[in-house]
Amino acid sequence: MSVSMRQSAASVLALALCAAAQQYAPPDDPFADPKNDIYNPLRYIASNTLTAISFSLVVSVGISQVVLMWRYGAKWMLAMTIGCFAFSLGLGLRFALNKFPESTSYYIVYYLFVVLSPCAFIAADYVLLGRLARHLGADEFLLVTPRKITITFVSSDIITFLIQAAGGGLSTSKNPDTGLVGSRVFLAGLALQLLSFIIFTIIYARFLVLLHKRSPALWLRDTHLPWYHDWRALAASLILSCIGILIRSVYRTIELGQGFHGHLATTEAYFYGLDTLPLFIAIAVYVPFWPGRFIPAEEEAEVSSTRNSVRTVEGVPVAEKEQV
Repeated sequence: MSVSMRQSAASVLALALCAAAQQYAPPDDPFADPKNDIYNPLRYIASNTLTAISFSLVVSVGISQVVLMWRYGAKWMLAMTIGCFAFSLGLGLRFALNKFPESTSYYIVYYLFVVLSPCAFIAADYVLLGRLARHLGADEFLLVTPRKITITFVSSDIITFLIQAAGGGLSTSKNPDTGLVGSRVFLAGLALQLLSFIIFTIIYARFLVLLHKRSPALWLRDTHLPWYHDWRALAASLILSCIGILIRSVYRTIELGQGFHGHLATTEAYFYGLDTLPLFIAIAVYVPFWPGRFIPAEEEAEVSSTRNSVRTVEGVPVAEKEQV
């Protein structure tokens, strides 16, 4: 091959590499065509107006729950309150994504906070069912004891949270193969969490149906009170919270099944309509119907004291005394 031919070949190769670099180079204006910008993980420019509205609403719910917890008790709902602030932090990072739409760092932190913080909402609902059943003295209408309900489902929530966290961490890898494995692990965690919550919702629905059919007196025990003090108002709040979480969980599972750049993941309206709004309803419903108003702190202290003392009579363990 002559020198001139080699120079020509080198020139063609250089032009090809230059064209390839231009093809994958970040756009000069990231706001011009975000839908086709491969450097923009959202594939759209986050709306500051919607971010401000959602952030303000979720923060207001978190602050309200802090005040209600201080006034009425129910510290066992603390997981939900912490989750409110974690979720609002994730939403707030959308302000940064509006200004820096191609920032991978902001996107990773935003995504993990928004997707993982609802685990705290789910945990609070798990605890609430056990407390409500114990408050009503209706343990027999649950498949297992209230304590086992709480332990079983909170444990499943922690496990699925860890699976999602591990998957989320792997999915942010720059290695395509590792990222694919991470997204699949993340999807598995979401699917398991959805399955667990569906089972929980069925158990709760069964509890209410049996309570209504087999114990009418207990079902109507608060009819002499205003409706907003009736225990059934709290029960209805838990139903509404479960519906909101189920909608969000189904959406997230389908969204991740489509991939990070699927239609659901790259459409802002779906994010607010099927994720943020249902979750907001799931947590905001407890502001007017705070569990501490229905399950007094004094009663919780009495239950705890009973649990600690019921094992002994006159200083002798009950089980041992029966054998004497």
